[in-house]
Amino acid sequence: MKDFNVAIYADGASIEGMVEAKSKWPISGFTTNPTLMKRAGISDYMSFAKAALKAVEGLPISFEVFADDFPTMKKEAEKLAALSKNVFVKIPITNTKGESSAPLIKKLSAEGIQVNATAILTYEQVKEVADALSPKTHNIISVFAGRLADTGVDPIPLMRKSQDLVNQYPQASLLWASSRELLNIFQADNLGIDIITVTNAILEKMKMIGLDPKKLSLDTVQGFHKDVNALGFSIL
Repeated sequence: MKDFNVAIYADGASIEGMVEAKSKWPISGFTTNPTLMKRAGISDYMSFAKAALKAVEGLPISFEVFADDFPTMKKEAEKLAALSKNVFVKIPITNTKGESSAPLIKKLSAEGIQVNATAILTYEQVKEVADALSPKTHNIISVFAGRLADTGVDPIPLMRKSQDLVNQYPQASLLWASSRELLNIFQADNLGIDIITVTNAILEKMKMIGLDPKKLSLDTVQGFHKDVNALGFSIL
């Protein structure tokens, strides 16, 4: 397996999946979000968070606030941060009204809380968050490169420019979020990105790294043939 300089974080909301990721791949941390929790059927957030902390055994893990108003977000962030020193509290860059959360991030960072500013898709948002972070803390700035790519826009220029900026802020690390394929790990690594989040489904494809294209072509044809036999179809 290739040695990557970019730190790989497993993205998910399954305790079993976290244990699997840590045991099978070069994982440096973990991230979660409300959408993943919904898919996983999580019904008790704090119980899940405590179980996840036990599973990751001290590695960094991000838990997101649920509230949409900033005063409640602050209380939730403080409660989540109190769970463990390896917790990063995910704060969306805006609330649902489009109001910037930078002032809240500044308050939390001043309190010594490790923030993971999330749902970022512009350079201006990256700069706004970086300026809000206390030099005495360590934080994560998550740029949703995959979602930007989904719009038909190449995320590479934004990620390169953002990393150049974040390099000027020792209190922050840039994270490539919403990965779509294994290639994203190589892209992030080549750009010198600090962190990338990847689901277990994508991490499973690491076994394909270094495969000979000619053999992969033959394997593909053999797979099609196997499925044809299983279908029992006949054209003639």
